[in-house]
Amino acid sequence: MHFDHIGLNVADLEAQATWYERALGLTRTLPFSVPPIDLTGLFLIDGNGFALELIHRPGNVAGMDAANPGEAALTRGYGHFCLRVADVDASFAQLVAAGAEVAIAPQESPEPGVRFAYVRDPEGNLIEFHDRKHPVR
Repeated sequence: MHFDHIGLNVADLEAQATWYERALGLTRTLPFSVPPIDLTGLFLIDGNGFALELIHRPGNVAGMDAANPGEAALTRGYGHFCLRVADVDASFAQLVAAGAEVAIAPQESPEPGVRFAYVRDPEGNLIEFHDRKHPVR
């Protein structure tokens, strides 16, 4: 089995796509639509197998809007997505400079030898990143 992509419903497709392009250096693919349900979307890719699908349907409403990972863990369902990065502090600075809100500043993880941090994108979605050097066990 191979993980394919993360799907994220958004209020403002263009604004979120532009932010993720700028903040993470992702490349936008051609937009798509599903006319029977008035859904539009696009994929943002990094060239290394990571793909983020942003989708929008008029009339969508916000779901969980957790301020931090602990609060997100109190609600079942989507809580955050996580990116493995080479340098947590540099990635954190890059995302905050791009307008991300700090949720948890870079710090040591409960897993020895790993640093992690969390930010919130412009619509409040939590993004974790860490520098784990090995697969999750």
